[in-house]
Amino acid sequence: MMMTTTVLTNVDYEVLGLVMGSKVRAVHVGRDIMAALRNLVGGEVKEYSELMRRVRQAALEEMIEEAKKLGANGIMGIQFSSAQIAGGMAEIIAYGTAVKI
Repeated sequence: MMMTTTVLTNVDYEVLGLVMGSKVRAVHVGRDIMAALRNLVGGEVKEYSELMRRVRQAALEEMIEEAKKLGANGIMGIQFSSAQIAGGMAEIIAYGTAVKI
């Protein structure tokens, strides 16, 4: 069970600790050039949208695996943070509180 809420009412649960997943991905040089050209004319930059979707999913999966290692069957208060590392590279961090319900 994954949720963004930070409080469960009428449910007993044990807090196991903070869990997180972090991934850094880079866009292929050809895609980076296409994204730069698309930026000039406006509209969605599909190369970066796809990159961010994939890296978010990978960070989420890493966080889930960390929670499982703690014996958790849920994660509360899930949040994502992102940062640009360099041109065409992005880091996504997924984090939350591992719980056992």
